[in-house]
Amino acid sequence: MGTDRDALRALAGQGIDLPAAVEALTRLAIETPSWGYGNSGTRFAVFPWPGAARTVWEKLEDAALVHRLTGICPSVAIHIPWDRVDDWPRLVAYAKERGVRIGAVNPNVFQDDVYRLGSVCHPDPAVRRRAVAHLMECVQIAKTVGSSLLSLWFADGTNYAGQDDLRGRRHRLVDALAEVYGTMPSGMRMLLEYKFFEPAFYHTDLADWGMAGAVASRLGPQAEVLVDLGHHAQGTNIEHIVACLLDEGRLGGFHFNNRRYADDDLIVGSVNPFELFMIFHEILSAAGSADPRAAACAGRIAYMIDQSHNVEGKIEPVLLSVVNIHTAYAKALLVDRRTLARRQAAGDVLGAHQILLDAYQADVRPLLRMAREALRAPADPLEAFRREGHAERLAKARGVQAAGAGYPGA
Repeated sequence: MGTDRDALRALAGQGIDLPAAVEALTRLAIETPSWGYGNSGTRFAVFPWPGAARTVWEKLEDAALVHRLTGICPSVAIHIPWDRVDDWPRLVAYAKERGVRIGAVNPNVFQDDVYRLGSVCHPDPAVRRRAVAHLMECVQIAKTVGSSLLSLWFADGTNYAGQDDLRGRRHRLVDALAEVYGTMPSGMRMLLEYKFFEPAFYHTDLADWGMAGAVASRLGPQAEVLVDLGHHAQGTNIEHIVACLLDEGRLGGFHFNNRRYADDDLIVGSVNPFELFMIFHEILSAAGSADPRAAACAGRIAYMIDQSHNVEGKIEPVLLSVVNIHTAYAKALLVDRRTLARRQAAGDVLGAHQILLDAYQADVRPLLRMAREALRAPADPLEAFRREGHAERLAKARGVQAAGAGYPGA
């Protein structure tokens, strides 16, 4: 505790408003994915894990445990049809009883055989109608469960030059989404996720943030871009994309994960924690700026985790992901933006860079412990999970569920 006091005293001596920083850390909300709690794996195989959630009800139980241990995970994203139930009000009540709520609704238009050549971009109108009907169903589900987010990702694309008409596919995409957009109630947002390759290797219909942003602009103000950290080419400056989307008022949300080569779905912050820090720096800079559009956009971002836990368990990687996000956010709160702006204006290249390094290298663990105390959460969520024996309890209660080939996530 003495070490914590010394560290906090040092931060206060640097001009950090500790109460404001703690309050900001308690307000951060991270949505966890239902599919992260079940058996999932690579494109080649799914390796079963003892105690993995088998149903959406068990997924909600695990998500509620994560929220109790972290204090900042109040909602759970669901995937349809993986999480479809006959009684949605019952599922809502079940979640509420456990202290969480249903978050973003994620349609699935990439697994059925009929989507081999695409969904909303498919050359066959009948297939497109089927995809649109499913998207509309998910709008209705979102309304029923009280969700304001429709999160869309499409595997649509082609493998060979000449396979289909590229502009024609784009027209089909826009027309289909406009039809779905027209059924959304006021206050609901459509988040468009992009992916520059895979599973289609010649072209992908929504390949980057510019394409997603252009479609969102065509649809209207309730359509925004969702940035998945794994969906970029090597070396892409994601914080630059974040800054541009904030400036346009079109940054709707994140799917947090990390990548080494492609869409690896690794634990967020495990490969490039500095990138995660810089993303939050851009968001906080926009939030405190004089630009009303950027500031408003920064205030409504949906922070969501989208990971496939293959060999590392289920609940522990979610906990570590939340801790890593919380840590990066805490570091970004410490950036001295006034001094940074002065050094930038003066052309002090390394002096400005050092401001960011000072915040990134700061030990924010005492600050996080203060925030968790305010949230009535354990000081160390992972240690509490292990100390309380949850993995053993769940493995005994649920056993090992058989798993086959395939990858149930995107």
